Amino acid sequence: MTENGFVPGTIHLVDIEGTLRAKHASGAQTDVVLIPAPSDDPDDPLNWSAKRKLLSTASISIYTFAIGTTSAAIYSILDPIEKDTGLTLNDLNAGTGYMVRKIRYLYHFDAEELQFLLFGWGCLFWQPLALQYGKRPVYLISMLATTAIMVWVPYTNTNGQWIASKLLQGFFGAPVESLCEISYFTHERGAYIAVYGFFLVGSSFLAPVFAGFINGGQGWKWVLYWCAILSGLSSVFLFFFMEETNYHRNARVGNETKNEGGGSENHEPEKRDDAVEKEIMDAELNVSTITDEYVRPDNVPRRKSFYHKLKLFDRQELRYPNRLKEMILRPLIFLSFPVIFYAGFSYGSNLVWFNVLNGTASLILSGEPYGFSSSIVGLAYLSPLIGMILGSLYTGGLGDWLVLKLARRNRGIMQSEYRLWLFILSILLVPGGLILWGVGAAHNIQWFGLIFAMGVIGFTNTVGLQLSVSYCIDSYRELSGEAIVTVILIRNTMSFAIGYGITPWITQMGLQNAFIVAAFAGLAQVLTVFFFIRYGQRMRRVSVKRYQHYREEMMAAGLVH
Repeated sequence: MTENGFVPGTIHLVDIEGTLRAKHASGAQTDVVLIPAPSDDPDDPLNWSAKRKLLSTASISIYTFAIGTTSAAIYSILDPIEKDTGLTLNDLNAGTGYMVRKIRYLYHFDAEELQFLLFGWGCLFWQPLALQYGKRPVYLISMLATTAIMVWVPYTNTNGQWIASKLLQGFFGAPVESLCEISYFTHERGAYIAVYGFFLVGSSFLAPVFAGFINGGQGWKWVLYWCAILSGLSSVFLFFFMEETNYHRNARVGNETKNEGGGSENHEPEKRDDAVEKEIMDAELNVSTITDEYVRPDNVPRRKSFYHKLKLFDRQELRYPNRLKEMILRPLIFLSFPVIFYAGFSYGSNLVWFNVLNGTASLILSGEPYGFSSSIVGLAYLSPLIGMILGSLYTGGLGDWLVLKLARRNRGIMQSEYRLWLFILSILLVPGGLILWGVGAAHNIQWFGLIFAMGVIGFTNTVGLQLSVSYCIDSYRELSGEAIVTVILIRNTMSFAIGYGITPWITQMGLQNAFIVAAFAGLAQVLTVFFFIRYGQRMRRVSVKRYQHYREEMMAAGLVH
């Protein structure tokens, strides 16, 4: 048993007895505790008006859509690029493998390429900068650099230039994976991550649709030019409307809460029969009336003016000591947290099958007996788009409802594993979708079967993304700014491996055998969720001391927002 019974990721979400000293939700959910607890500051993102939150969410969604579109637009036009440039399909899949996102890493095994691979782990670079100095400037740099790269890509005609362009695009686009967030409460998190996942995954499905028709009317180079135009317009929108979301609160250490007078209050915890002590829960929820309150300097206005919001750097962000070294190392240390490692493994495993789909869609659908043109190959991506929408609704609204329902059944206590039950559908859909796609293509089934399989894979990919990210954040909320980088590193490494091996794997084994292996591997991966549903809380309990150490370290540095 841990000290005082505290377990990260186990929180008092529903105030059934109405006794918690906490701010509660309004409307029909007045028994739901607001986690994290908002301060009284109007510039605290938790206190933003609905309009202000909507504008911030729209800005993040536009950024996500622009980066996602530029990275995935070539999937339906690999064939015309190959014919026009002389680059082979293997070169194109390899080059796109370098990118941090859906466009994945590949490297030839020499020192120079390995250096490029490590350099491409952009989130290890951008996330510390964003947490230290602000997210707004990182978003803008990322978007402007992507614009310039997309202007350059149409002029690449050698394998070296292609790989270089994808390395840079992946590096500057990396913030889309780990940085996109706005302060929502725990009971709303599923819906927000569903919106984020909609634009992240949806852009990957919509981009090939647009690209196919643009290629048919203007040629493949204009696919990339239009990506540059989209990125440029997005940069302008972000400059005027994207607001900084970093917000710092005072640190609370142990059972002492520092008050404005410099003293402290010590509280005797009230025992609970569920081994979760009320005062320790208050500490985790930040619900004490004086806990984690933010004291604004006198020279900072109570409400930011529009001009203040346009500044690239907030002077307040620059007053904290430089902790970039620690922020780069901590995501690597977090690899030893089983729950965080599993979240990355789960995310990566689901993305792998999406990568396999992307790497084979143009080859299968444009070949015999289907003979789809590039525009029709692109149109086929409407199927995974529909699957993604259904997946977002499934994990978003249904996920938040399930968490509250299970918490109420557990005397108001929420466990971070509650959302993992939604992986139940994936047990059938992951192997089923892969067999229908690969084995079906090997036997030349009717084209609608392949289109349906694309939708199933799109659904499972979205479910894997949203549930994995939510599990990490729900388990270690105050470490999540850096823990999510760990998740992305694991996911990228897995994506890199499949991106490098997809062409020779299918070539040597054939579609049928390759996808039968993939189906059983996918089934085995999904079944691991039951281990974490059963033992996840125990593993979180074992990590308490390390969690508290890093939590206090990050809060002292002003890195918990």
